[in-house]
Amino acid sequence: MLILYCPYCGALAEETELVYGGEAHIVRAGSESTDTEFEAYLFHRKNPKGVHFERWRHALGCGKWFHAARCTLTMEVFGTYSAQTPRPPQYICDAIKFKYPSWSWK
Repeated sequence: MLILYCPYCGALAEETELVYGGEAHIVRAGSESTDTEFEAYLFHRKNPKGVHFERWRHALGCGKWFHAARCTLTMEVFGTYSAQTPRPPQYICDAIKFKYPSWSWK
């Protein structure tokens, strides 16, 4: 079972208390975007085998959204952080890089 730490209320929440919100750090397509760019924003998502950044909501707890970094192969969680953070914190990037030396952010 997946257990994530909620960075807002400090609870260790089981996946039954959480709601998955898809890929994290998606940049919204603006009004000046082309149809192709808007289509990509709406429908095209990464589905990596390995490290992935996801949005989660602590639905049965504080109700807030947060981001989690985890490996889709091993279910290893590298950390969670505020949804308002534009990129993963350095300590999470360092933990991922330690485990997967060839990994890089974007």
